[in-house]
Amino acid sequence: MIVVYITLEILAAYLLGSVPSAVWVGKMLYGIDIRQHGSGNAGATNVIRVLGYKAGIPVLLMDVFKGWLAVQLAVWLPIHGQDHEMLVYIYIGMALAAVLGHVFPVYVGFKGGKGVGTVAGAGIALFPLAILVVLVVFILVLATTHYVSLSSIIASIAFPFVVWFLIGERHPGLVGLSFMVAVFIPVTHRKNINRLLKREERKFDFRRRKQRDDKLK
Repeated sequence: MIVVYITLEILAAYLLGSVPSAVWVGKMLYGIDIRQHGSGNAGATNVIRVLGYKAGIPVLLMDVFKGWLAVQLAVWLPIHGQDHEMLVYIYIGMALAAVLGHVFPVYVGFKGGKGVGTVAGAGIALFPLAILVVLVVFILVLATTHYVSLSSIIASIAFPFVVWFLIGERHPGLVGLSFMVAVFIPVTHRKNINRLLKREERKFDFRRRKQRDDKLK
């Protein structure tokens, strides 16, 4: 019976991760499919570029929240508070399901975002201190280069080292998950990497985004 519960919980995590925040906000509030504008990505960064902070920040928060909530669904399992070792792997499975849901959302033709926000949300549930450190890395790289993609890639690569050396996490499943993140995020950003190498990647203009927000008032 527990296998049925676990299967349903992982399916629920995938469906939760599939909630296409960027697509729904674009269509319901602005009448556009965000995937047909800007970079074509259904993520918060593209929403900010196309629609401004007023649309992009809520999308980012929703993406982070659904990653966090997907992991928290495990509290409804009958074994919660009993078999800690099994729960850790269930947490990992639910985190992965949520991220895959974001990247391949069932509700909008399996064409979603790159998973950074949802990874961060799941990470907050599993590695809160490590995510804080990685967030600092992300902000420093973004402030220096103005490339969101490069900041995401470097932060993801730093993640397992933060988990292992700074946080001292030694659980094989959690350490393995951190290394998976370090591979997964660059893979979802492979087109960005190609543009970075060609020096064709767009920089994030903070001031221009503010001006766009002013126009939406």
